[in-house]
Amino acid sequence: MPRIIDYPVVLRQLESEGLKCQYFNSGSFGFADLSVAQVRGWVGPPDETIRDEMRRFARGVGEPYVDRLVSRALRAWKLVLSGNVWVMPASHWSFELEHGNGAWLPGLLGEIGIDPNCFMGLTNAAAIEFQLAEEQAFRRLIEGLLDGLVASDFTLAFPGRKTVCTLHHHKQLWWMTMDDLIARGLDAIE
Repeated sequence: MPRIIDYPVVLRQLESEGLKCQYFNSGSFGFADLSVAQVRGWVGPPDETIRDEMRRFARGVGEPYVDRLVSRALRAWKLVLSGNVWVMPASHWSFELEHGNGAWLPGLLGEIGIDPNCFMGLTNAAAIEFQLAEEQAFRRLIEGLLDGLVASDFTLAFPGRKTVCTLHHHKQLWWMTMDDLIARGLDAIE
């Protein structure tokens, strides 16, 4: 069953890998030195809001968008980034559950065995951790997020692998890594 990782543990781990929290207590992380980070974007529907300098990193996935993004994310996790994965809001749980996605997110958390009350009022981005054996719960969560998000983003973090992925509300996955082998592995995912 997925478990909750307290935010101070998340922050300490990701900062030790050269990642920087973009907003206080949030789950939005990027590398402090972007010049050495490698970026890959998997994009669903056409999106004119993608910044020009980022378009060269984007690759379309074709329809059905959510199914293909979920399938690729699972392959990347199992084949390239083997190990635990953390899922957290790019903002914080209180916002997501009370304002951002309160109509459907508590039900989705319940489906994967997480009591949404654990996050009510929590003004940080504690992570939900999945182990490889919990593939179905992870699949259901990211599928539900990609289907349901309309304004918020979530982050997938891979502790110990210097890699994060923004699960973007425009049905996109934006990967950032410091590891050449992981970048090449992501390139090979179809």
